[in-house]
Amino acid sequence: MVLLIHHPVSPFSRKARIIMSEKRVLFVLKEEEPWNLSPDVYKLNPAGSLPIFVYDGKVIAGNYAISEFLEEANPDVRLLPADIRDRAEVRRLCEWFDTKFYHEVYRNIIGEKVFRRFGQGEAPNSKILKTGLNNLAFHLEYIDWLAERRNYLAGDEFSMADIAAAAHLSIIDYTGDISWEGYRNAKIWYSRIKSRPSFKEILKDNIRGILPSKHYANLDF
Repeated sequence: MVLLIHHPVSPFSRKARIIMSEKRVLFVLKEEEPWNLSPDVYKLNPAGSLPIFVYDGKVIAGNYAISEFLEEANPDVRLLPADIRDRAEVRRLCEWFDTKFYHEVYRNIIGEKVFRRFGQGEAPNSKILKTGLNNLAFHLEYIDWLAERRNYLAGDEFSMADIAAAAHLSIIDYTGDISWEGYRNAKIWYSRIKSRPSFKEILKDNIRGILPSKHYANLDF
């Protein structure tokens, strides 16, 4: 049995949960608030970041370390392609969402709406929110462009790139900050990802104090 220390507002936690579900790994969840981490978290991961993966007494921390471990330890379901060039494209897109999207969109929207509110007890900064929303439009255009030209974001097959993108987008979608109109291909792609069994529990997530958007759990939105 695997323990994943997580929080529903963490895209990297969602990413790990989806990967484990795709690979049919049994796991239990323990929730920690990213803005109010307990001392136990720092004992397990001095970086103080989520998620933290605990298996047979061994601790694995870090988004990429956990993702790569799960891919190598559970080879029956592959989320990285066999071809080295295709793998490079999947990893490029994972980095795009886990780094670029995270800094340009997630931190400006969720950082203000959730972290600032619950961590600092302050109202969101409207200028920072606007920056995040403007950046979001650029990223949605890119997803739409990819989805128009490929079966999935990185190519013909579902991969870790789709998981990384959906993990981030699902949190922004939860708060109701995505207007899908005008991004037809991105919307169709995301609907397909939402319909996968591995996404079922993600759509049940509840961020304490924040209600999900009306269409959040709707597969035909």
